[in-house]
Amino acid sequence: MRIVFMGTPAFALPALDALRASPHAVTAAYTQPPRPAGRRGLQLTPSPVQRFAETHGIAVRTPVSLKDDATQKEFAALGADIAVVAAYGLLLPRPILDAPRLGCINVHPSELPRWRGAAPIARALMAGDAATACCIMRMEAGLDTGPVLAREPFAIPPPTWMRAGCTTRWRSSAQSCCFRYWKSWRTAPRMKRRRRPTASPMRRS
Repeated sequence: MRIVFMGTPAFALPALDALRASPHAVTAAYTQPPRPAGRRGLQLTPSPVQRFAETHGIAVRTPVSLKDDATQKEFAALGADIAVVAAYGLLLPRPILDAPRLGCINVHPSELPRWRGAAPIARALMAGDAATACCIMRMEAGLDTGPVLAREPFAIPPPTWMRAGCTTRWRSSAQSCCFRYWKSWRTAPRMKRRRRPTASPMRRS
C-alpha cells in the first residue's frame, strides 16, 4: 500500500521506522517546518522525522498549515491508501482525513479511551497509573474518538515520576505494536470500551 506518514518529534520515529521495515511504501513524510534553534535561535533545525525521512530517501513535506486548498490538493494528489499519524502537531481538517482511500490512523500513547488528547504520558504519570499502552486507532473528526485497531499494553516503570523511563518503554511498545500491525495490515473490529474517556490536555504554565 501507499502510505503517507505524519509526525514531528523523535517520539514518532518508532512508528515511521516500523513502517519503513514493512512491505508497504512510504511515499511521503509530513512534518512540522524547521524551527529556530541554538543559543541565539538563528539556525533553523529540521524535525527528527524530517532528518530520518531524508536519511532514508523519503520525500518530505513541511506545510505550516493543512487548512488551505493548495496544501489539501497536494496531499490528495499523492494518492495514498492510508495516512499514519504520530505526534504530528497539526490538526487534520476533514479534506485531509477523507483523502486517503482507507482514511487516517493515529498511533496514540495511552490505554484508550483513557487519556485522550495531547499529553497522555504526563497525565498517566500524574495520576499514578500502573500501566498504559500504545494504541493504533482510526481517526475521526473528534479528538481520539475513533475505534481502536491494535493495542500493546505495558507497565509503567517505578518511580512513576521518571517520565524518561515511561517514554522509553512506550517507544519500544510502539515499535512492536506498529511492526505487527503494519505487517499484517488487516482492520480489526472495534474493541469494547472498558472505561469512560479521560481527557489529557496540555498543562499551561
